[in-house]
Amino acid sequence: MAADPSVVEVRLESTLKSVEVAEDIVQRVCASVGFDEEDQHKISMAVHESMINAVAHGNKHDASKHVWLRFDLFADRLEVHVRDQGSGFEPEEIPDPLAAENLLRVSGRGIFLIRTFMDEMRIHCVPGSGTEVIMVKRIPQSNTH
Repeated sequence: MAADPSVVEVRLESTLKSVEVAEDIVQRVCASVGFDEEDQHKISMAVHESMINAVAHGNKHDASKHVWLRFDLFADRLEVHVRDQGSGFEPEEIPDPLAAENLLRVSGRGIFLIRTFMDEMRIHCVPGSGTEVIMVKRIPQSNTH
């Protein structure tokens, strides 16, 4: 049975400046958990990509909308939630960035990178309420008490 997690949650403006703020927060959270430098970088990149998607694709740079960033710290894992106020999307409609016709495209790699850097990733789209991306990184056993 998992104990209640420690939670850090912030509401950020839907701007690119908030992506930088999120990166600062994720670095502090990861360092406090004891993730090594490589995992800290992977988690930071996943949060960066998710925040960019929330601001640009979800909220369409609408300054009246917000992005929620939440870290749930469990004994065995870190769960990161990024939620926007956009209209949602169908994850299966995202083109494969590794397909030959997409290799030179500038966008379309965010979800792929998140899946690569994190142990788990889930997307919940709630029409009219936005999209929430949940990313999980397990804490190496040597870091747990």
